[in-house]
Amino acid sequence: MNRIGVVGMFHETNCFAPGMTEIADFQRLDWTESSQAFHERYENTRTSMGGIIDGARSNRLELVAGLYTAAVPGGIVSAAAEKMMDLIVASIEPELDGLIVILHGAMVSETYEDMEGELLSRIRKKVGSALPIAITVDLHANMSLQMVQLSDFIVGFDTYPHVDMYERAVEAVELLSRNIRGEIIPAKALSHTRLLVAPQAMLTSEGMMKDMMDRAFAMELLPGVLNVTVCGGFPYSDVPDAGMSFLVTTDRDERLAQELANELGELARKSMGNMLVTGVSAEQAVMEAAACESGPVVLIEGSDNVGGGAPGDATHILIHLLPLSVKSLIVIHDEQAAREASQLAEGALYCGEIGGRSGALSGQPVWIEGTIRGISQGKFQNVGPFATGRWSNMGRTVVVEAGSLTVMITENRVPPYDIGHVLSVGIDPERYKIIVVKSAVAWKTSFGSIAKKEIQVDTPGCCSFNLEQFTYKKALCE
Repeated sequence: MNRIGVVGMFHETNCFAPGMTEIADFQRLDWTESSQAFHERYENTRTSMGGIIDGARSNRLELVAGLYTAAVPGGIVSAAAEKMMDLIVASIEPELDGLIVILHGAMVSETYEDMEGELLSRIRKKVGSALPIAITVDLHANMSLQMVQLSDFIVGFDTYPHVDMYERAVEAVELLSRNIRGEIIPAKALSHTRLLVAPQAMLTSEGMMKDMMDRAFAMELLPGVLNVTVCGGFPYSDVPDAGMSFLVTTDRDERLAQELANELGELARKSMGNMLVTGVSAEQAVMEAAACESGPVVLIEGSDNVGGGAPGDATHILIHLLPLSVKSLIVIHDEQAAREASQLAEGALYCGEIGGRSGALSGQPVWIEGTIRGISQGKFQNVGPFATGRWSNMGRTVVVEAGSLTVMITENRVPPYDIGHVLSVGIDPERYKIIVVKSAVAWKTSFGSIAKKEIQVDTPGCCSFNLEQFTYKKALCE
């Protein structure tokens, strides 16, 4: 039986977000150091890790897990946290026939603009140039040439919201297994456009992004083509490799790979005019939503997108909801307020400031007075379709009802990827006329099926779709 290893580090780094991402942030979310721990946490989950477990089993491979870690998207990874790379390399077992590395593709540290490329360089120094390596990446990866050169296969998510991470991991294991058996020899080609696109324009089920994905899928049906990975890029990582890119992997045909990659690059350049995002002010959005005949109406506050590294504590929409006599729901990340409110009892009156603590872009803290309707430790299991079966932890979570407004105050930052985050505290989202989501697109896996209307809101924040507001110093924008 052939033997493969799996390690990884997963973080989407927002260079404009306040604060640093420390090693404790990784240890808090995901940190498994053995095969037993890896299987216990991820088996039977629709995650990349669960896909690797099942992919190895279906290909009759022995899977040996080293260190895998991940943190919630956030600010630049600190120099102190860079030591995780040495820990990952040290955890790789000897005498492997192949290696899977789980990456995001947009990870930046104080020292390394391409932290994942640096990790792969260190891995290669340990395992040598002959060992086949397959890596998985997010659709928002900022693909670097170093990542391409130091790996044999790169398989990226095909969907946004990301509902196929499991399938893509299975695919990566399958390609690695076929290579180990000598059935295929990868030839890769990269086309990097350096085009910066707001995440709101990357929904893969419609528009120009769908057109590019459809063309990529058609290419994968061509003889000799093994994989076509479309990376929308992550525009909030201010690095030279930021932007949309395309990687084509064939069986021994580098010319075909480059031809197809270039075609996709040209398609992207021609499509940029159709990938712009517009929105309305917070006040106008609330007025429009309140005037709708039925709900829920989802107000998309992508500028405070927790899944893109934002703090999740912006109050720009909150201040307009408070005086409204329309049933509304918003989640605010506020560690201090969550801890204080959780000391009270259900039914008690909560009076205090919430939100607006992370910096000027988040607005000012807002005073609320309301009744505590629920207190929770914040743990829930995803019901899907995003990472079904995986456990999430909002930390101490308090539900406060202030007139027509319901506020969920959470101790930890947790993106609204799964409807379980509100169901777990007894909230039925269909009862609300207005739901505010601090997300760009991924909220659709929670509320997409019940939303009667959605409104893009243009507010300040480190994940604003108005990319012109950012001062780029390193990105080679076209």
